[in-house]
Order: sequence, then structure tokens, then C-alpha cells
Amino acid sequence: MAHVRKKFIEILEKVMKEAEQMTREELLITHEGIVYPTVFCNPEQFKALEAFQARSDDVVLAGYCKCGTNWVGQIVTDLVIASAKKHEPDKLNEKLLLAEFPYLEIGDTEKYKRMDTYPSRRVMFTHLRPDKFPPSIFKNKAKVLMLIRNPKDVAASFFHFSRKFSPNPSYDTFEEFFRAFMIGKMPWGSYIEYLCTWNKYIDKENILPITYEEIKENPALGAKKISTFLELNLNEEDFQEVAERSTFKTMKEKSKTTHGEFGEVLFRKGGVSDWKTLFSEANNKEMETAFNERLEGTKVGKLVNYDRYCKA
Repeated sequence: MAHVRKKFIEILEKVMKEAEQMTREELLITHEGIVYPTVFCNPEQFKALEAFQARSDDVVLAGYCKCGTNWVGQIVTDLVIASAKKHEPDKLNEKLLLAEFPYLEIGDTEKYKRMDTYPSRRVMFTHLRPDKFPPSIFKNKAKVLMLIRNPKDVAASFFHFSRKFSPNPSYDTFEEFFRAFMIGKMPWGSYIEYLCTWNKYIDKENILPITYEEIKENPALGAKKISTFLELNLNEEDFQEVAERSTFKTMKEKSKTTHGEFGEVLFRKGGVSDWKTLFSEANNKEMETAFNERLEGTKVGKLVNYDRYCKA
């Protein structure tokens, strides 16, 4: 089941061309102290987003850049559609489910009014920190999947991605990139700060913390965990089928159809521990110091499992 989001492809291919004509300084804006990509985000969009009305059965997949939101988003969307086809086929409108650019903060200012007319269950993604969500997500207890990935692999993946994705500043060396990454001069800000912010929200009843690594290790079990949280009433066969459709190999082969030209940029390795090819001893020490000072002993810090995934 290859879910094709036409709006997603249309916007991405447009902004990729626009960004090719922009300088590095022009590629980024700062809003309320956080850096964002100019071609995707602007103050008018953020203002319009504040009025977005979430529903209790909405699904919000929240993850920082390169934490696996496109991959896990495929799993979540597949699960929701599979459940609807089984239990409420008369209510399923797959065309509307896939109609908008899936990231909440990206689109036009009229996007949220259109979404008000769409049937449940709506599935959306976001790179925003939880303190920047529209208030209705927590007020109305929308289902939020909190996706995290170990910070070293995020940095490695983000570095390679930025070298191919024109809306992001490109860096000639990993060292130059690492400096910007550690001080938050990146699209959607600092990842360490992103993780720290989640510690204030992780215990809310509408939050399911899940890691990139656990889904990678057992995709079917990850699909089951997500399905149970969303109360989708699917079975083991469904979970296995969803897992098979969302393998890196399968998604990469279909990427031209599902993601257009962006597919060539998006799918690289999709693995764990690729950071070992890039991090110097100094990089390792700096990341570990930052983690220990900000996240060690916290609930989010424990989920990262730094000793297993980030030790040199």
C-alpha cells in the first residue's frame, strides 16, 4: 500500500527549486528563538496554527528532523487506513486523509480551515517542540506519538540530508555541521533542547513515547504498540503486513511514486550507528557532556539509551 500525498510532492518540489536560488543566510528564519527553514515556515503560518482545533481521535506524530517521521508516518498512516477498511469502511476517505502536506506547521494559512471539514481520523506529523504545539492538541487530548532517536544518528543523518536537500544549509564538513547542530542553528532548532522540552510532557495520558531504534529492531512489535495506543483493533497478521510494507528497501523502491524528487534525497541508509563513520573523539566527548548535563537521569534521557547507542 503506497500512500501518495500529491500536495506533499507538489510543495516539496516547488520549494527545493526555490531554495536553490537562495543564500545560506536566506534559508533560515528565527521565530520565538527557534530557527526554521524559510521556504516552509513563516510567522503568518505559526499565527494561523494557533487556532487549529485538534480532536481527541487525531493522531499527531511528533519527531525532530531525521528521527524517522517519514518512515514511522508511513506505518501510522497504514495502520489507520487498515483499521478503517476493516471496521468503518463507510467513513474512510483516503483522498482527504492524504490531501494536505502532512506536517502541521507547513502549508498555507487556510490549511487549518480546510482540515476542520475533514473526517476523522486525521493523521498529521510535526517537527515542532511540544511547547510550540497549538494549545488544542493537549487541551483536547489528541493522540500524540512522541518519536525520538539517539542524538548521534540524528546528527549524522541530518548532515547527509542537508547536503542534498536545498532548503537546508549545506556543510562541506561534518565538523562545520556539528558546530551548528550543537548550538541549535539548524532547521527546527536544537535537538538536545527538543528532547529536554519533552520531559515536561512525557507523562501526559495522551502521549506515547516510542523510539526509532525499537521500531527498527522489531517493526511488527512497533506497529502493535502504536495500534494499541490508538485503539485500532488490529491483529498480529495486520501488524506483520504493515511492517513488511514499511521496510526501508520497500519504501526506497517506491519513493519516486510516494515522494517525487524528494524520494531521491530522503532515503539513504535508514540504519542505526551510522554516526560512527563521522564522529571524532572530540565530537563524542562534546555530545556526551551535553547529554549528561541536560538529559542524564531524566525519563527522556533513559529512552534515548545513550550507553547502548551512543558510546564510542
